[in-house]
Amino acid sequence: PELDVEVLKKTKGWEYAVRFAFGGIVTAGAALVTHTWGPSVGGLFLGFPAILPASLTLVKEHDGRARAVDDARGGRLGSVALTVFALIVWQVAPRGPAAMTLAVAGAAWVAVSASL
Repeated sequence: PELDVEVLKKTKGWEYAVRFAFGGIVTAGAALVTHTWGPSVGGLFLGFPAILPASLTLVKEHDGRARAVDDARGGRLGSVALTVFALIVWQVAPRGPAAMTLAVAGAAWVAVSASL
């Protein structure tokens, strides 16, 4: 990863609005799933990067299709790691304190992310 401050200057205000809107829509969708099928199912939807659809659209526009495809692969791997986090929280939370649950789930997230 690298930080290029010049790219921030190129980003238009409407692009930030699109990312915000996509993030809100995905989050609202996860909330609806949780409301309909419960937190056990809804928690799995936390593994979906909320602004990924908007980000991929904007990356493709700015940096080309190849870069967007590369970012999509990273998003897919990140979703797998966050899904593992959610599954572990689902299984460990009823059995122990919150700090232990977050520590175990966080360690699993780091391990899965690094291995992928």
